[in-house]
Amino acid sequence: MVGPAAKRAAVAHLEAAAGLSERRACSIVGADRKMIRYRSRRPPDIELRVRLRELANERRRFGYRRLFVLLRREGEPSGINRIHRLYREEGLTVRKRRARRKVKWTPILGPEA
Repeated sequence: MVGPAAKRAAVAHLEAAAGLSERRACSIVGADRKMIRYRSRRPPDIELRVRLRELANERRRFGYRRLFVLLRREGEPSGINRIHRLYREEGLTVRKRRARRKVKWTPILGPEA
């Protein structure tokens, strides 16, 4: 499964390298022309992304739900779905804990052994 961004890149490459038209490049890649021409009007949310990253670095064991609560306390009006989307787009994850060292177990042999 290839996403829209990859299809846009493939169409742009075919247009530039092979000199194909947009229509023909889209038919080869299997992309709709409306999808290729689409430009998002969503604001970039730079300040929110920066604050989310700062909180995630301060509190490494917090996932997006707990970070959402912290942002809400600071007065951020965004919903949890938006915070989750930004969390994923920023590549944030809960850091893994280090594995504990295993204790080597040796049986204690009694006098009858």
